[in-house]
Amino acid sequence: MKRSEIKRRPLADTTLASLEPEATAYRELDGDGLYFRVKPNGTKSWELRYKKPDGKWSWHGLGGYPDMSGAMAREKAREAKRLVSSGTDPVQHKIAQREAKEAASANTFAAAAEYWFQRKAQDGRAASTLRLMRGYLDNDVLPALGDKLLTEITRRDCADLQERIEARGALNTRDKIRVALRQIFSQAIARGLCENNPASELGAIAAPTPKAKQYPHLLEPELPAFLQALRRSTSRTPARVATWLVLWTASRPGVVRYAEWTEIDFERALWSIPADKMKARRDHVTPLCRQALEALRELHRMTGRGRYLFPGIGAKKPVISENTINLTLNKVGYKGRLVGHGSRHTASTLLREHGWEKDFVEAQLAHKEQGVAGVYNQAAYLEQRRAMLQWYADYLDALEAGMTQAQRADFDAMVNTTNSNVVALKRKV
Repeated sequence: MKRSEIKRRPLADTTLASLEPEATAYRELDGDGLYFRVKPNGTKSWELRYKKPDGKWSWHGLGGYPDMSGAMAREKAREAKRLVSSGTDPVQHKIAQREAKEAASANTFAAAAEYWFQRKAQDGRAASTLRLMRGYLDNDVLPALGDKLLTEITRRDCADLQERIEARGALNTRDKIRVALRQIFSQAIARGLCENNPASELGAIAAPTPKAKQYPHLLEPELPAFLQALRRSTSRTPARVATWLVLWTASRPGVVRYAEWTEIDFERALWSIPADKMKARRDHVTPLCRQALEALRELHRMTGRGRYLFPGIGAKKPVISENTINLTLNKVGYKGRLVGHGSRHTASTLLREHGWEKDFVEAQLAHKEQGVAGVYNQAAYLEQRRAMLQWYADYLDALEAGMTQAQRADFDAMVNTTNSNVVALKRKV
């Protein structure tokens, strides 16, 4: 329909739908200052002609057609005119409303939580840790608090969230979320977004956390039978070597799984692990015993052309799964009696019982220390740890073969010799 064919106003719905575009944009009066605009590309919209408080005429866009029908546009025009009659510019009023909405959105818990998460990501947290944090937010926290303004969230809101998580028995998740809530509100207070932290006292009403259970591990009398069973394992070579490497180095299974060939120095018998793979977020160097080097050389013939020592099967699995080491232990009859992480406890207990210096053991386990000692021990005790790990691997071999009393005495004498220079080392700190 051409604009010249318009017969009445306000414009009928059939007229609005059928008006044809022209070479240039045009407006057709609907009535009382409301116009229907048609662009050359066929886009249609509603505009109101009004006089601003300073006496100048201006246009106020009300919305596009057909999303905004004629009836809706006329009602919106009446609302705008009421603003004009009260001395308010409807365009400025619309801008102010949008800015207020944006400001309110920025002051929601969801925005504060996102700020907290991005700060954690910038701190260099491990990808696995960030995935857990993201899961806590998306699965529990944001559905409960995300849309609320920071200033409207009460202690009861936070307590209800904590109680819901406790009700399903997820106490570890509960503890992580309680810390996150406290930090999110603390940051918001520091940024001037709110004045109170409604999550600050949740610990006072939290259900008691059961005592942590140690990872299943073996003590020395149980090791001979276990080592003999592991030696007979029929698991694939990568799985067997990964399991032995966890035993020989007392490393965390996750670190072993993601070991790369560029980290292995066969000549110096060292494995250099970058900080982003370590729980303490600092570089760690572990010596490799003779047994480990032999096993890795054999493995290198199989996987040495790739990036990882223990590649996974299939394009979507860069390394062996997190269950591989435990499955290897299960297959030799030790399900529920030993897990990969438990071998760290086994190593720590055996080494300390045989007199190895605590500093050597803690340095090998990469436990984070505070102050000067923490900085020093990042690279300290390397030669002592080299001797200790070779002793440990040889001791495991002797246990597997059936150790004699004479052999046991020789092993204990080696410990005393290696420990003898620890005092001199400590004096250099």
